[in-house]
Amino acid sequence: MTSRINLQVRMRRFPQGRVDPADFELVEFPVPEPGEGEVLVRNEWLSLDPYMRLRMDPRRSYVEGLRLGDLMPGGTVGVVVASRDPTIPPGARVVGTRMGWQLWSCVPGSALRTIADNGVPLSTALGVCGMPGVTAHYGLFVVGRLRRGETVVVSAASGAVGSVVGQLARIRGARAIGIAGGAAKCRYVVEALGFDDCIDHRSPDFEARLADATPQRVDVQFENVGGTVMDAVLARLNEHARIVLCGLVSEYEQGPASGLRNTRELLVNRATLQAFIVSEHLDYWPGALEELAQWVRSGELRYREDVTEGLENAPAAFASMLQGGNFGKKLVRLDDDPVIEQGVQ
Repeated sequence: MTSRINLQVRMRRFPQGRVDPADFELVEFPVPEPGEGEVLVRNEWLSLDPYMRLRMDPRRSYVEGLRLGDLMPGGTVGVVVASRDPTIPPGARVVGTRMGWQLWSCVPGSALRTIADNGVPLSTALGVCGMPGVTAHYGLFVVGRLRRGETVVVSAASGAVGSVVGQLARIRGARAIGIAGGAAKCRYVVEALGFDDCIDHRSPDFEARLADATPQRVDVQFENVGGTVMDAVLARLNEHARIVLCGLVSEYEQGPASGLRNTRELLVNRATLQAFIVSEHLDYWPGALEELAQWVRSGELRYREDVTEGLENAPAAFASMLQGGNFGKKLVRLDDDPVIEQGVQ
């Protein structure tokens, strides 16, 4: 194989509070030859997800922490350039959940999922028809045990997971109330995604508006944010409500955690709170992915992508996303620059 150079983003230092682009470094390495059972993938899209912040924190978490100099983890979609796995031919489009922030990945074929031509754009394999979509599907239907006619409240409602949660609730005959940051995001959630209402958590009358939007109170709370947002919804729970704990993005930047005042509501309403990690339920993915793609094709399930161009801009995009700077699923379109692919003919 002719000489090729791979561009990677690695963690240079542990963040002190908010993530800073200076916490990362761009490095170059030769592209490796695939070994037995491995494939070489030229990545085309990179997914940026809040869980990556947890891996940059030396505190104990549900994912293994990064060491200084480690490759940043992340899901990618790309094309197989060379293969020593007989089940994955060159030219196949594949998605991997942890191929990392890099232009080229050399990984075992068993770590990849081949993307069939299912009539939806390739990038959706990292969003609405990928991990975030399955997270919404599993969390709402399995953990949340949603029933027709119930009221669902989902935080970060314009984001990759939250935007799907509310739409799935509507598809299944439930009432969907979103919480988002800013008037523009709230308008999008209602007007484009079809939620029944969306409350701006930055508004001074947030709790009063939430109460007005939930006159029958809340049956399923799908929590992505935590802190004061989570606490406000706890105060609106119905009896036997289910709280689906998917994320706590407000606490990922190592600031002091906001104490919950309304935990009494858990007892009073005999509520169930269950956290989950969707990667622990891989047997659930195929059916959910098929259903999600079907709803995207029919137009019942809509999505929005927030795209940054170029791997070198991923650190700044990631830092912004953690502060709510994204609008929709955050993706990086990876350059296929001949300066990077040196010597390719």
